[in-house]
Amino acid sequence: MEKQIINPWQWQASRSYVQAVEVKQETGTLYCSGQAAINAAGQSSTADMKTQLLQALHNLEQVISEAGYECQGIVRLNIYTTSSTELFACFDVFQDWIARHNVKQASTLFEVKSLFETLKVELEATVVK
Repeated sequence: MEKQIINPWQWQASRSYVQAVEVKQETGTLYCSGQAAINAAGQSSTADMKTQLLQALHNLEQVISEAGYECQGIVRLNIYTTSSTELFACFDVFQDWIARHNVKQASTLFEVKSLFETLKVELEATVVK
């Protein structure tokens, strides 16, 4: 896979995303459903935002890995949250995960009225290899 990052500006780097990602010569594309803080038994978390974000990232990483892809191949990562304020209070967790996996992705953040049951954050990814 050949991946090119398009950033006409530099300010978005401190927010852990890029303006656009061009992919050429990929050998596969994985479209992940939204991953949230749901355990292996299918129970939705009632924990705080930070705990839910950590579980959602873990679940996303597990789906990507089990599909034979790598997190570094994420080219789009959309974030849905019921509270931007709560999410930004623990956004360093997200940024650390992005940095650890060397992800350079286009992203959009959506604040929504509600998510499934007691969920506060959901991550939707497109991954290439």
